[in-house]
Amino acid sequence: MIRKYITEKRSWLLLLAVLQAIIIFVAYVDSSIPLLPVLYIVMLNTLLFLAFVFLRYPRETRFYRSLEAWDQIYDLQAVVEPGSPMEQIVLEAVSAQTDRYKRESSVNYQLLESEKDELLSWIHEVKTPLTAMQLMIERLTDETLQRQLMYEWLRIHHLLDQQLHQKRIPFIRNDLFIEKVSLAPILNKEIRALKSWCISKGIGFDVDLAAEEVLTDGKWLAFMLRQLLTNAVKYSEDSDILIRSSEADGHVVLVIEDSGQGIDPRDLPRIYDKGFTSSRVRQESAATGMGLYLTRQVAEPLQIRLHAASTPGQGSVFTLTFPRENDFQRLTGM
Repeated sequence: MIRKYITEKRSWLLLLAVLQAIIIFVAYVDSSIPLLPVLYIVMLNTLLFLAFVFLRYPRETRFYRSLEAWDQIYDLQAVVEPGSPMEQIVLEAVSAQTDRYKRESSVNYQLLESEKDELLSWIHEVKTPLTAMQLMIERLTDETLQRQLMYEWLRIHHLLDQQLHQKRIPFIRNDLFIEKVSLAPILNKEIRALKSWCISKGIGFDVDLAAEEVLTDGKWLAFMLRQLLTNAVKYSEDSDILIRSSEADGHVVLVIEDSGQGIDPRDLPRIYDKGFTSSRVRQESAATGMGLYLTRQVAEPLQIRLHAASTPGQGSVFTLTFPRENDFQRLTGM
């Protein structure tokens, strides 16, 4: 701050230096004026000025230091009262701008909330005709056409499901209900939803749940498993998907392993980035780059650790490590 203060006052400092130089020059040129007393006066003026600057510095920078430390959260209470008319002008300008930003942000927030509510309402309304379409597709006698239509129906269904949960994720902590949840019913439901797609691709499931219960929110866990199982089926052909659970150091560990095309090692650190699609599947229109991103977003508040390992051409392994009960107690302060 002192460097900025000196820069701000440099024109005044330069004026003082020029005035003192003129006095010395006049005394030097005019032999009737003794030079030594003049130098003494100049030295006293300089010392007096430096003392004045030293005393005035805290007072003149107090307002600007508080403004510099202001966290810009639209609350000007942390900014001290101005001590000069110029500081008052600055404060009034900042206050006016802050009020305008408050109004604009309030309007934008209301618009976003309105659009979110409309989108959620639309998604729920679309689910009704989607359910009717599913019943119609199941009645088709042409099995090839039925499989093709069911695949497209599943894509639409999962895209809508992703959009619905994406809008809810910012408020997920208000929606959590942590309890002991059985893995088998959730996995069976998600596997059944993918049955027609798996049959058309010759994919089966090998499920071995040595640890059957986990501490989590069942609804959000189902969403996470839906994304992981959908990815496993999407990138696999004529193979089994292995699902197994075990307990290690008080944590339940759930492993989902497929024998699909795998993930390039260069892409592995970025698979949870929003909108990222692997370079191996970049040309596939089915890839949105949102599934794993949303999975990671849900895993964080659930205290679930996600780990991915993959070998190109051999498949991928996703590991979910669930928290112990003590982890949630420390988190909530219970």
